[in-house]
Amino acid sequence: MTDTTAFDWRSFLLRWSGEWADSLPDGETRGEDDETARRARWLGFPPASEERIAGMEERLGRRMPPSYREFLKVSDGWRRAGGFVRLLAGTGDARWHNDASGLAVTFEGYLDENAGPEEWREADLWRRGLQLDVESDITYVLMDPDDVDEDGEWAVYTWASWLAAPPKRHANFLEFMRAMHRQFHSLEAHSGDGEPEFANDTTRDLDAQVEEARLEALRGGWERAAKALDEAKEYGRPRAAGLGDQIRRLLGQTYMVRFEGLVTDPRYAPELLPPLVAEHAAHRYRDDSTLRFHLRGAEEELVTLAYAILEEVRRGTYRYTAAGPFGEAVERARELARWGDTDGAWRTLIDALPLWEPLGPDHLAPLGWVADPVLGPLLTPERGRELLSTPRSGQPGEAPGPAAALDPGGLAWLAEPDPGNHRTSYRFVLVEGVEPEELPGRLADGDDAALSRPMTFWEARHGPLRDKREFSSYDDRALMAVGRAGPGWSFAFDGDPAPFGRQRFVSPAAGAGAGTRAVVVWSGLRAWYGEPFFHLSVARDGAEQYAFTYADGEVEQSGEIPRALDPSRFFAGQEDAAEVERSLLEAVAGEFGASLPRHALMNGRLHTFTTRSWTRPPRDGETYAVIQIG
Repeated sequence: MTDTTAFDWRSFLLRWSGEWADSLPDGETRGEDDETARRARWLGFPPASEERIAGMEERLGRRMPPSYREFLKVSDGWRRAGGFVRLLAGTGDARWHNDASGLAVTFEGYLDENAGPEEWREADLWRRGLQLDVESDITYVLMDPDDVDEDGEWAVYTWASWLAAPPKRHANFLEFMRAMHRQFHSLEAHSGDGEPEFANDTTRDLDAQVEEARLEALRGGWERAAKALDEAKEYGRPRAAGLGDQIRRLLGQTYMVRFEGLVTDPRYAPELLPPLVAEHAAHRYRDDSTLRFHLRGAEEELVTLAYAILEEVRRGTYRYTAAGPFGEAVERARELARWGDTDGAWRTLIDALPLWEPLGPDHLAPLGWVADPVLGPLLTPERGRELLSTPRSGQPGEAPGPAAALDPGGLAWLAEPDPGNHRTSYRFVLVEGVEPEELPGRLADGDDAALSRPMTFWEARHGPLRDKREFSSYDDRALMAVGRAGPGWSFAFDGDPAPFGRQRFVSPAAGAGAGTRAVVVWSGLRAWYGEPFFHLSVARDGAEQYAFTYADGEVEQSGEIPRALDPSRFFAGQEDAAEVERSLLEAVAGEFGASLPRHALMNGRLHTFTTRSWTRPPRDGETYAVIQIG
């Protein structure tokens, strides 16, 4: 707890008074009280005696909290508490509010039948609170005698209707006054042209603190830097918000990150505009005109650049670049990430980070890459902390331990529930010794034998449906994401396949395995509809070697199946479906040494293509449905 009784109130209030007096423009007409305070360089009043404080307590029927009592001993009231309280109560003006404002009923009206005792207690503040505001711009300051800490301090609440926010709580009167001092500084720091320069010992100390925080951030001490920058930001110091926002963005805290004071600087725009624009684009229904609001004061050329980046981000074509060796690492990382190796891509970026070159003195870390459709999904809060903890730009410091890998390896992770438990059926093809870009030529024909740009699974699944007008049960062409499946293998993966049709199913293994080996897995052991099923087929040099299908409680198999994959080992008992699935996937991974990248498939962007049908054409007498829309 803060020892509020040991606080040097007089020095604090004298400094505040002097700063206020120096901030006033010469020749400005002001009231008699303000003019007197300016000349005296004192916003307070004479100190209250112990007898006067005791008399106040007798009148109010309560002993005042320690920090307020100590304040009164230095000044019996206060002028200009922040920007909106012109006069703060001393011993003679403090009074119980007794809902004089009528706000108790208003706040109680916001509550419903689910409101708890704490919410009702907060609404009742207007009946029991001690009112300290005497003159204000519709701003209330109430001390709460029921919100008391172990030192006897009462919490202080401030509220103004024009803020459109709930009452703000301060732990005690000292913290309230410190907040009002910060508010005064913040308002003066943003005063308009023609005002005197707002510079004093406090601003100079804070500006030095900002500079040290900048260097500390580059050394990897981002936590200490963020704390110092946040404090300076509350005082309205220039640079503090823009620097702090860079840290917050890499931690994944996108709300209200605007890179204030830096994003409109042409030096920093190449790095700071993309993440700002990408956050705007993430809200699909946001009015594009609001983007200009965050670029106030920018040259029209920079605004035009922002809207051009917005279009690239929405099309998924934005491509981050950087200078020097770090820029070369960015290109290598993108190549790894677009084929699914997100862990390798991240290590490539981090290993090159000490060679990164800032665009200017207020550039703390590379940021534009978070808007890149391929590189952006690499970021997690843990990885953001690793990046921020890595010394860079020539600053000394100890490199942090690596963040945990996001891909567990192997295939067994497919048996684990995903968020929302949507992945209950999936299918994939593994092909040995070929590059991912070769897979469409093995699994598709004609125009389908081309890869899309990297996109999320949702984009790949729903984008083509917008223009599709005919749906048929005749064929089952799979939309598949492609990438590398560990050393020597490539994969094609479909996380949302059509229902499994055992009678008409044709494995694509033989076609995919021309001149090499191919493995096909289709699992529906946890499917929401139909009977559980599992299919495995393996082909070499264009011919199927062996296969088995479990469905309807029975196994059909062909060829000489290796013991490790013998279906009798998995389907003999009545085991849990998820455990059976896990065991099968572990066996497949062990037999072929292949894996699928979880993070890239679930959170990243990968190239996709549409395969040939996984079902044979219907025979005579077999029927199928065709649905046409519009």
